[in-house]
Amino acid sequence: MPNRVQRMAYFPPPLTARNHTAPVPRRIRAVKAGETLVDTTRAIYVWEWPNYPQYYIPQSDVRLEAFEDGDAIATPQGKGRNLKLRSGGVERRPAGRLITESAIAGLAGTVRLQWDAFDHWYEEDDEVFVHPRSPYTRVDAIRSTRAVRVELDGTVLAEAQGCVALFETGLPTRYYLDPLNVRFAHLVESETRTQCPYKGRTTGYWSAAVNGTVVADVAWTYAFPTVAMAPIAGLVAFLNERVDIVIDGEPQPRPVTHFT
Repeated sequence: MPNRVQRMAYFPPPLTARNHTAPVPRRIRAVKAGETLVDTTRAIYVWEWPNYPQYYIPQSDVRLEAFEDGDAIATPQGKGRNLKLRSGGVERRPAGRLITESAIAGLAGTVRLQWDAFDHWYEEDDEVFVHPRSPYTRVDAIRSTRAVRVELDGTVLAEAQGCVALFETGLPTRYYLDPLNVRFAHLVESETRTQCPYKGRTTGYWSAAVNGTVVADVAWTYAFPTVAMAPIAGLVAFLNERVDIVIDGEPQPRPVTHFT
């Protein structure tokens, strides 16, 4: 089957401009080496770029004694200074920045922290991975009886009468299939693992080995996804950008995304 390339024009564009802000209606916590260094119900979403936001946290809700002042900085969000983190015997620089002046309402006196400087982030009591969840992103896992066939260079990798279709704002539909319908003889287990703010941590990845060629990381699974994504638990999805997918006998175009 020839590759059919489709541009991202049919995906909804981002709804937010850079430096758009909104209140976070959830309790946010960040933990490092077993210590809670952030605990707030007053965080602000700030979209530093249109796709997803970052948390800006009132400095009174951050344990600033765990940080040291660094260099003065100027960012599109305002002026301030870098913060160095010393916790658990590990120094991280910079671990964030304190905004001291800003033309954006509400940002002066807030702290923007580096996500990976901490061991765990929580919204209420649910752990969140990679970056804050956008309130403008919707993710739905919906059961479907549509027939799905996955091919690569004419070799069938999976074929099923039914799936869980996962619709995520800004991305192609992903089709999650029962592993009994996946032809693992054409797949090679990969050590890759990824995280998603909405779905959780992957527990398996596979590359495809077809006609002497290996295409890396074309399939994955979540054994223990987030509660909202429970319908995809243990199912296998394929990366539309690297394989050919046929739905109800109709070949689908390969989308072009940042995963291509």
